[in-house]
Amino acid sequence: MTGTTGLRQLKKRRTRQTISDTAVALFLERGFDKVSVAEVAAAAEVSKPTLFRYFPAKEDLVLHRFADHQDEAARVVTGRGARSPLTALRDHFRAGLDRHDPVTGLSDDPHVLAFHRLLYGTPSLVGRLYAYQERAERALAHALDDAAGPGEPSLGARLAAAQILAVQRVLALENWRRIAAGEPAAALRADATAAANAAFEQLRPALRQYA
Repeated sequence: MTGTTGLRQLKKRRTRQTISDTAVALFLERGFDKVSVAEVAAAAEVSKPTLFRYFPAKEDLVLHRFADHQDEAARVVTGRGARSPLTALRDHFRAGLDRHDPVTGLSDDPHVLAFHRLLYGTPSLVGRLYAYQERAERALAHALDDAAGPGEPSLGARLAAAQILAVQRVLALENWRRIAAGEPAAALRADATAAANAAFEQLRPALRQYA
């Protein structure tokens, strides 16, 4: 049973990835609003009901790539070891800069730049992205408030999570803006690292409990 279940899950992941890759390629070619869900389903060789089982909304065809990152900050805090939450998150962001992780905005890969132009140039995608960000904030707040147990995280933890993720988002957007304007990622890395260090230092006085 275990082998059968594993194969089934693998097939589902592949189908999901195929549908998303097909959709993103069509959106990049023609624009998000000019491609229908029916066209995506036909190109991916699945039915519309099948597509909606994997992606409840058209926007999720693009934004599911952020799903794996929704609890990334929470995982960093949970596995931080002896470091403070803020230090662990800063170190994690800087490591992302070092490897030019697209999530940090410091990537000049043409495919990444095209994806970012699609995302930030489509109002409905930007609006839907807020739902992903809210879930990321909630997960991080729970991790920061781990001593509180199950239930709603404290207001302090929720405020801290919102501030931390807002800083990371602004840093990433600034990196992407400069790269989109023509600066190479390699040349920008030193500035991006310095900006990240300064931003996290600005957070420390307000978030002493987590610093």
